[in-house]
Amino acid sequence: MKKLLTLVAMFTAANMSAGHHEKGEHSHHNMGNSKEWEIKAYTSAAPSFIGDHATVISSSGKVLREGTNGWRCEPFMPVPKGGFKTAHGAAAACSDKNAVAWANAYKSNTNPELESDGWIWMLHGDLGVDNFKPYTDGQKDAGHKHFIESGAHLMLMPKDPSSMDNQSTDYTTGGPYVMFKGTPYVHMMIPLDGYYDYQPEAAPK
Repeated sequence: MKKLLTLVAMFTAANMSAGHHEKGEHSHHNMGNSKEWEIKAYTSAAPSFIGDHATVISSSGKVLREGTNGWRCEPFMPVPKGGFKTAHGAAAACSDKNAVAWANAYKSNTNPELESDGWIWMLHGDLGVDNFKPYTDGQKDAGHKHFIESGAHLMLMPKDPSSMDNQSTDYTTGGPYVMFKGTPYVHMMIPLDGYYDYQPEAAPK
């Protein structure tokens, strides 16, 4: 885990120095989400050396660009009227093939079946979820007790959910923690720089 976090820190520093993202959010506003906007916004959810070569899926499910590296970048939120204003609002994500299988299972309320652990980059963060309740995505004002709106992070989707049994669920320390513990959708959240930008009250004190 120490080696993993060191690599994550290196990737994040390189990505920020290249101007790839700012405070976890793509700063472009859109006029109905052009193809060019979608490709730039969704691929910037990962480091450029991944996003630049990934397949890109539009908010409608259409393939906007075929990739070459086995990764897929797309929005995780349904498109609102008028389109997304930011990549954060889209919950832009870049996933490897096992994480795509995990996400498809989550969307269809079925148990994930992965060939190995999967990874998802979300450098713009997402609109949040209750840490213990699947399907509370984006419900920040619904009164959920453990809701966390995330900034930049990396996720590990385990092939074996039981491998997460002894991991912390505390999202206020700045360290890795698990989400949806005790469900088929348990996964590890790895906060990156800017993780608490959207919910500073949850940041380590």
